[in-house]
Amino acid sequence: MSDTTYTVTGMTCAHCVASVTEEISEIGGVTAVAVDLPTGAVTVTSDAPLADAAVRAAVEEAGYQLAATVTA
Repeated sequence: MSDTTYTVTGMTCAHCVASVTEEISEIGGVTAVAVDLPTGAVTVTSDAPLADAAVRAAVEEAGYQLAATVTA
């Protein structure tokens, strides 16, 4: 298992959290997504490390921006 935390900007409400969670959950190997709305921290648990490009694409598909990878 691998946990990586990203910073996502532009989320302001529960709908934002749901959209980001749904898109990231569709990436192969993702087993859990936890979003902290006040900080924009999104922790992704996966079977193996994920490509940042895949996470960035999912976040952008949801309509938000991936600002940074906090931990790998």
